[in-house]
Amino acid sequence: MTAPQSDIDQPLRGRAIAVPETRQLDVLASLLEKRGARVVRCPLVAINDAPDEGAVLAWIRRRIGEPTDLMIFYTGEGVDRLAGFAERAGLRDEFVAALRRTPKLTRGPKPKRALHRLGLEAELEAAEPTTEGMITTLSAIDVAGKRVALQLYSADQDQELADYLRSRGAALDCVAPYVYASKAEDEQVVRLIGELEAGRIDAIAFTSQAQIHRLLKLAHSRGLDAALRAGLERTHLAAVGPVVAAELENAGFRVAAMPDDNFSMKPLVTALSTLLTPT
Repeated sequence: MTAPQSDIDQPLRGRAIAVPETRQLDVLASLLEKRGARVVRCPLVAINDAPDEGAVLAWIRRRIGEPTDLMIFYTGEGVDRLAGFAERAGLRDEFVAALRRTPKLTRGPKPKRALHRLGLEAELEAAEPTTEGMITTLSAIDVAGKRVALQLYSADQDQELADYLRSRGAALDCVAPYVYASKAEDEQVVRLIGELEAGRIDAIAFTSQAQIHRLLKLAHSRGLDAALRAGLERTHLAAVGPVVAAELENAGFRVAAMPDDNFSMKPLVTALSTLLTPT
């Protein structure tokens, strides 16, 4: 018997899915709502330009004025923010020209797409969208004595990649062009924890490590560790990619859905639809 067209078009009908996303909250929410989901929005983090504008612009000017043998981008957000700093300083064309003449390595598809928006292509992509995948790719490249520019996703991120490059003799120049800032009111996040614990959320879609950190930190500060853990254990957890999945698993949670490849919004929604559609 053929299922009604509405069920085919809206595989998430009747499902409540929490979306702790900020920058692309509306995009993700819209994709889920088109498939029939009731979206529970809880923006957990905001992303702001790095407060030390001078340091970021100095890094950009070094890329323009000094030959760079390799540029490494962790995130699409980083590419976009750097382009924004350059544009506001009247350096966009010069910065893009510097990027064009320099080999570029990206961690995954997001920085690759961000470069494409600037009319550029990434010559290299990590074997896997992780730090380990970047190291695997770099192991086949001679970086001794070479100038390597590295975009970080935060000033205090794990230094594994930077340490690896320095250990192989690279002259490293790092920049962190943005910072994460808490945005949601604490009470809104507390309400989400309550909804999770009560079993009123079918799934929650995580798209960054910062979202997970924010949930765990707030739950701990409010004495809600047990409530959050109970809620997440009874809820289907979806991760946009292996980095976010690893963060959840390291915290002791099971990831139920993740795209097989192309770690972005649409494949995440497809993975959730597959998970939650009755067979």
